[in-house]
This record gives sequence, structure tokens and C-alpha cells, in this order.
Amino acid sequence: MSNQFLPLILVCAFGGACKQEGSLCLMQMAKIYSALYDCQLNKKLVYVSILTSPTTGGVTTSFGMLGDIIIVEPNAYIAFAGKRVIEQTLNKTVPEGSQAAEFLFHKGLFNPIVPRNLLKDVECEPFTYNEYL
Repeated sequence: MSNQFLPLILVCAFGGACKQEGSLCLMQMAKIYSALYDCQLNKKLVYVSILTSPTTGGVTTSFGMLGDIIIVEPNAYIAFAGKRVIEQTLNKTVPEGSQAAEFLFHKGLFNPIVPRNLLKDVECEPFTYNEYL
């Protein structure tokens, strides 16, 4: 793959595994991050991150957001922690919809919002590394 300079595409849908799996999950995330680092910096591959619903926790704070291009599906729930956890921890109300893809897109967190049935067309558009960086 890296000999052809094809983009690396990773589809993320994740939530709560670290609570259930603990350190094993964290080690796997570190391995993924290390591989991404190698692909992006050493092999100069474009990394396209596709966030589906839900994408939460460690994925949101690590490899899910490291993409050169970050694509998200409509109405996806994207957050570090759930609404209930934030409200109970901070004793503050989380605004409705503030963890939805559309809200976060308008804050500049993602590139395009693309429906799942159109992802193949978007992913297959030819592009070069320098065009997006």
C-alpha cells in the first residue's frame, strides 16, 4: 500500500471500550496511533478519518481526530464523554445537540459531512498528497 502512496482510510465507530477493557484497549489505541504516525510522517501518506456514530472517548481524543481529512456522517454522535457524564461531573447542563456532527462541523472540527451511501464516491475521488496539505 505505501509503495503506491494511496491514502490510508480509517473508519471509526467506538465508545466505552476503555471502561470495559481497560489497559488492553489503551495499548491497542497506542499501536494504532504509532502506525498512523509512521504512515503520515515517514511514508507521507494521506490519512482520511471517517467518524461514524458513535465516536467517543479515546478515539475522539486520539486517532479519530488526527486525519489530514476528517469526514463525518450526518447526525453522528461525536464526543469525549457522554452528556450524562459531563453533566454529573461538572454540574453543568450540556446544550442539546452540542455533540452532534452538524454542530461540531460549524465549529470547524471536521471537513465534510457525508451520508454513508455517498462515502464511496467521496473516498474514490482522485487526489494528491499536496493538494490537501
